[in-house]
Amino acid sequence: MLVRYRNVDVDAQLNGVSSRYFQVRNIQLAAGITFSDQDARRQAQVVVLDHNTAQRLFGPGVNPLGQVILVGKLPCTVIGVTSDHKNLFIAGNTLNLWMPYETAAGRVPGQRHLDSISVRVKDGMPSKAVEEQIKALMLQRHGTKDFFTNNLDSVMQTVQKTSRSLTLLLSLIAVISLVVGGIGVMNIMLVSVTERTREIGIRMAVGARQSDIRQQFLVEAVMVCLMGGVIGIGLSYAIGYLFTLFVQQWEMVFSLASVVTAFACSTLIGVLFGFVPARNAARLDPIEALARD
Repeated sequence: MLVRYRNVDVDAQLNGVSSRYFQVRNIQLAAGITFSDQDARRQAQVVVLDHNTAQRLFGPGVNPLGQVILVGKLPCTVIGVTSDHKNLFIAGNTLNLWMPYETAAGRVPGQRHLDSISVRVKDGMPSKAVEEQIKALMLQRHGTKDFFTNNLDSVMQTVQKTSRSLTLLLSLIAVISLVVGGIGVMNIMLVSVTERTREIGIRMAVGARQSDIRQQFLVEAVMVCLMGGVIGIGLSYAIGYLFTLFVQQWEMVFSLASVVTAFACSTLIGVLFGFVPARNAARLDPIEALARD
């Protein structure tokens, strides 16, 4: 539906809904109010805009409330604007506006029949049983099954199962990557111990204890792993930023806990896989170490 304010035109989705639609769909308002049952009965020419439509029509710094816009050829007063928070029923980049169903059916040319009916189940009620009752009622009213139902609880359960499976898969990949990376660090440190045998012998000869040598190589292993962690976190942020630029309806969020966990895992890998090289270095005989080239 073409929507116009002064010399600005946008193509938005017009939705004729009941006054309780926003409550059922849990759509929050950033400003204004929704229409009432009285507005619906008298076919009031009022609309609620989503955040994107308000920004496109009015731009920054203009209060949309009370402004008159043309919806098709019907002048309507803006009485509310939804918040820009993501909602399951509103895509991030779409343009939507809502008016009373009676107004849309009686004053706007085009489709007049209902596309869908949204039902919100009370807390504690089994959604599957309610869905079956609704199906029975619709079948009784229509006489044939010319409709279908979507149960968001079932959808959410499927999404959660998929999410858990994906999380498990990614966790396994992460564990394998950490083990492979840890083995690589251990090999590097073992080579370092071999190449620095004479240095270790000199340190022992001037009074370094086994614990000092062990601590030195453990710290080096941890530092190598922490550097890898810093590079990995930096790449993650860069990839997330690029992903957000190209796929604007999705937003990559990195929590502080995930960053702390990454550094903790890097430290743990350094300690675990650096222990064997550090122990080997600490057990070297200083006389034999000094005798090696």
